[in-house]
Amino acid sequence: MLSKKRSLSTLSPEELILSVTYGSRTFSREIPRFEIPEEGMPAEAAYRLISDELNLDGNPALNLATFVTTWMEPEAEKLIACTLNKNLVDQEEYPQTGVIQERAVNMLARLFHAPKGASGIGTATVGSSEAIMLALLAHKTTWKKARLARELPVDRPNIVASSGVHVVWEKFARYFDVELRLLPVAGERYTLDPGAVAEAVDERTICVGAILGSTYTGHLDPVEEIDRVLSEIKAKKGWDIPLHVDGASGGFVLPFLEPDLAWDFRLPHVRSINVSGHKYGLVYPGIGWLLFREEKDLPDELVFRVNYLGGEEATYTLNFSRGSSMMLAQYYMLLRLGFEGYRRIHSVSLANARTLAKNLAGDRRFKVVGPADHLPIVTFSVAPDAGFSETDLSEKIRERGWILPAYTLPPDLNHRSVLRVVVKENFSRDMVDLLLEDIDRAASALSGERTFPRKFRRRPAVC
Repeated sequence: MLSKKRSLSTLSPEELILSVTYGSRTFSREIPRFEIPEEGMPAEAAYRLISDELNLDGNPALNLATFVTTWMEPEAEKLIACTLNKNLVDQEEYPQTGVIQERAVNMLARLFHAPKGASGIGTATVGSSEAIMLALLAHKTTWKKARLARELPVDRPNIVASSGVHVVWEKFARYFDVELRLLPVAGERYTLDPGAVAEAVDERTICVGAILGSTYTGHLDPVEEIDRVLSEIKAKKGWDIPLHVDGASGGFVLPFLEPDLAWDFRLPHVRSINVSGHKYGLVYPGIGWLLFREEKDLPDELVFRVNYLGGEEATYTLNFSRGSSMMLAQYYMLLRLGFEGYRRIHSVSLANARTLAKNLAGDRRFKVVGPADHLPIVTFSVAPDAGFSETDLSEKIRERGWILPAYTLPPDLNHRSVLRVVVKENFSRDMVDLLLEDIDRAASALSGERTFPRKFRRRPAVC
């Protein structure tokens, strides 16, 4: 069948914009930045305008700063795309979505060794920040109820944690009028000191917070030792103080790599755990999870039962509407990988992180602070006589596309700076070698060396 050539005068505006996108009037006139434009534009033009501007962002594959997942399988992305229009709260309309959330909660409760016979109690959240807020609110309410039952005052509640906690702990303390007692990290100790915990808690302590992977250095708080201290305090003084574990980073790693390490509900004072599915749970942002040890750890008065869209729904969240796609993607990953799949992926990431740490430790210009002992996170500082700073190196290596953050440590150590590499699934051994080469090249240039030492040579190809 022959087709006739049509003149431009016979083409519609939509056809013109699709055929000559960059030559259209859309790209020749000024687009307002802070006001809604008077007239719209064709879909292709709007897409191209935004897409081109986002090219100025960093490359997610080279973003060593973020803990957040930057790659998923095409099948997972397909599932996400086809569920973007489902509101997770509309469980009367999407009942199976609610069933799947309950399955995921129970899977994680068992992964974290919830007591046998106890039904998993928890919820999906938009991330660990919301999960921590909800957990601490539950502990405050439980503490207040117990005090009122004994006719004791309920003023001046407090939380004890290390100065390395995430900013959400400070937000909770300010928003909900709770004193936050931050115990300093000092010297070569980057974790919470159990002895200091024993000195800091009192009858008004609603919770002790332990971090399963500091965002500053990757170190683990000694959860089992802290739990033992709290048991001794309960025996001596009668204070039954719960322990919340912030497992945002390590909660999806340690059960697979170190299953015998006791940090979860196997310990009697661990009453709640948060974990980020969008970190080492291997799901795009944002999905987090909050798990309670038992139903009694979530006060019933905090759970709202709403008659919404034809059915009663129980909700314990800080917001109402939220997308269901990332929760469903988490369920996909749990089914897709299974225990062995997570173990294999995180084992490779940890091995790559340790390779990176070992090579950096062998260079006199650097000092490794976090050597990836438990988690695939490497932190290191620059030697005082190297001739450049952590910030200098971070900025220099950005020229090669790497996003390598430099920042100061928590209070009492904030005179020291470090650089951090978060090794994820898509960061291969070959990428480790490339990063080491570029760090070497950048450090040599910053220190004024004329030739590059080339300490980190890539492995030869094998035919």
